[in-house]
Amino acid sequence: MTRTTPPRPLDVEALFPELAAFRGTTTRLHPRPGSPGPSDSSVGGPLLWPADEPWPVCREAHGRGRGLRPADIRRHRRILAAAWSREETPGPTDGERRLLEELHREHRIPGASETDPLPMIGLAQLYRRDLPDLPAGPGDCDLLQVFWCPFDAHGPRGYDPGLHLRWRRSWEVGEALTAPPQPLVVGAAGFVPEPCVLHPEQVVTYPFAGLLPEELRARIHAWEDALEEEAEQSADDSTPEPLGYQYDLSIPPGWRVGGFASWHLTDPYPMDCRTCTTPMRLLLTVDSSEWDGGSGSWKPLEDRNLPTHRYASPTEVVVGRWGELNLFACPGDPGHPHRWSIQ
Repeated sequence: MTRTTPPRPLDVEALFPELAAFRGTTTRLHPRPGSPGPSDSSVGGPLLWPADEPWPVCREAHGRGRGLRPADIRRHRRILAAAWSREETPGPTDGERRLLEELHREHRIPGASETDPLPMIGLAQLYRRDLPDLPAGPGDCDLLQVFWCPFDAHGPRGYDPGLHLRWRRSWEVGEALTAPPQPLVVGAAGFVPEPCVLHPEQVVTYPFAGLLPEELRARIHAWEDALEEEAEQSADDSTPEPLGYQYDLSIPPGWRVGGFASWHLTDPYPMDCRTCTTPMRLLLTVDSSEWDGGSGSWKPLEDRNLPTHRYASPTEVVVGRWGELNLFACPGDPGHPHRWSIQ
């Protein structure tokens, strides 16, 4: 099934004609649970990985001998989904609750060292043929594969994500790996993605307001303030959420490639290539939710009757405290090391 983003609640370029000069596109991935294959673009699906090529591992020193077992996480999700799908008595029974608690129990790996090679988790693979806004890879590479470490304990600050990106030429892969190594335990369930097929959709997008010219930004903020004041004066149960540039008109939520990054948590800061100083561009956004529970204006038409609390997070991936991870690439040389921000 395709996914269709509703038209924006209003024509933002009619309000602010200067935005036409900044208009761009982004491709919403619309991941939904399914059974993707190694030749498909996917989140959490099997990767097209050569059988004779070492699987990416994390070697950075951090705890890795205690956590949740991936098989328990997946079983926990299946039981919970089945319980809530029952029509007559939705929700887990007492017996199911006890089992869910058991499945959520941490396990120890005896003798595990903080520097043991830890298999990374295949987060996503993206074929350029499927995604019009996926930036070009090095040379004629047509496939991007994204991995992360299932523990959030990297870098000098101790909470940087452990990421690995691999570009490759899909036609060069001969015998493919069918049983990649898996970590015995993970730091949190949100590191384990559910296998999802993608329903790519290209939509119009505009930059984060903080990156627009000051005069235009001030006018947008004044317009938003007026809408909020009007909503407060007429507030009742039927009053809809006031529109906002950031959350309704510029940058869509959810997994997507290309376009503009959101900076709603930290405010913008320079994202230049550390190799050549070229300003980097957004490569991929990994989001904890496909739409929010506010106005929900980005919720696809095909999903409009689905409750947010059960269907807005099909990948089961959680970034930070329910945020988003933005990955950036150098447009001058995509082979240069990537950068990231969490919002």
